Amino acid sequence: MKKTFKKLLSVALASTMVVGLAGCGNSATTNGGSDSTADKSGKTYTIGICQLVQHEALDAATDGFKKALKDKLGDKVKFDEQNAAGDAPTCSTICTSFVTNNYDLILGNATAALQAAVSSTDSIPVLGTSVTDYGTALDISDWNGVTGKNVSGTTDLAPLDQQAKCIKELFPDAKNIGIIYCSSEPNSIYQSTTITKYLEDEGYKIKEYTFADSNDVASVTKSACDASDVIYIPTDNTAASCTEAINNVAGPAKTPIFAGEEGIAKGCGVATLSISYYDLGVATGKMAPKILKGESKVEEMPIKYAPQFTKKYNKDICDELGISVPDDYEAITNE
Repeated sequence: MKKTFKKLLSVALASTMVVGLAGCGNSATTNGGSDSTADKSGKTYTIGICQLVQHEALDAATDGFKKALKDKLGDKVKFDEQNAAGDAPTCSTICTSFVTNNYDLILGNATAALQAAVSSTDSIPVLGTSVTDYGTALDISDWNGVTGKNVSGTTDLAPLDQQAKCIKELFPDAKNIGIIYCSSEPNSIYQSTTITKYLEDEGYKIKEYTFADSNDVASVTKSACDASDVIYIPTDNTAASCTEAINNVAGPAKTPIFAGEEGIAKGCGVATLSISYYDLGVATGKMAPKILKGESKVEEMPIKYAPQFTKKYNKDICDELGISVPDDYEAITNE
């Protein structure tokens, strides 16, 4: 009887040790890395993407964002990708549907899309990309690079002082510069106001020409061309989606355009000091898994800047206008 009791006791103790060791093993796996936890949990994340309008720069940012997430999460992430066709109220409708569906994260691609996402939720994490100045976009007066709310992301802000120097380098004899942009885009207003000071320091006279929407682009461009030696266009989404209309006016007028980003320069400009929007999207996409897995708090994540800026020129338009560019400018490709 005693032998039987001892045998049963030994079995029970052994079983307890096995269970205990198994428990320790699971704990080590959980604490050892969130990648393996996410894979074993079977959790699939759904991300809503609200893109303001379709044009080359925003498309590239969205593609980069998705690629970075797919590389990290594989088939554990899926996307609901929506385009607002340039209409801010549609951005709000899109983002409200994302919130209703309780998505895990929202990407606002461009300022109006970011603003709509932020207005729609204060709990779902929001990332922005292709946004020039978050302080302006989110109406934060004491901007320090961190929002302190459920928002972070990346900025496409180029060094505007360096863009002004590029314009001086290319057009040293010009006197009048016209800046054209959409009056309803806060970040375009910010860029115009900021670069005006730098251009005035270079000795230029500046005048702004604004359009309310795409219907006014051609007429506003003509007014600017009639009174300007050079035109500057910031990273304006309406202008970026209307480069053909702008070029149809500026081309015959022989008025050169310096653009705030490569997509605009490719469509109607002579040159730019720009970023890669695809790389910007990738940088944004790399932020998302950290938020989704609880490794980082979105409200504490600093806004990230583009890693590098490149001088580029549009060879065809430069040739048409007889403009020579320095050797440190790269030709924009048609890919």
